[in-house]
Amino acid sequence: MPAQLIHREKHILSDGSLVEMVIWRLPRKTGDRPHGIKYRLYYGLPNGRCMVRYDNESGKGDHRHYKNREMLYRFIDAETLIRDFLADVEQSRRSAS
Repeated sequence: MPAQLIHREKHILSDGSLVEMVIWRLPRKTGDRPHGIKYRLYYGLPNGRCMVRYDNESGKGDHRHYKNREMLYRFIDAETLIRDFLADVEQSRRSAS
């Protein structure tokens, strides 16, 4: 069974910044992805600067990048992941204004 796309969304905001979310259900759980979900959620400025990123690339497990800091992220489920990411995007946009 191949990985199954469970969420894909991409928006270019009025200021030209990008919000993109991609979440997959994997055919099996792994040590790096014990929940069986692979994801990348990204918010970046028009100049390409990453402001917020949540991902679980192989070898690193669940983590988030907020501005210039990388922190562990406690994955609960896809809905919570999206909610947490969008809250960070909103906070980042508020602090930039």
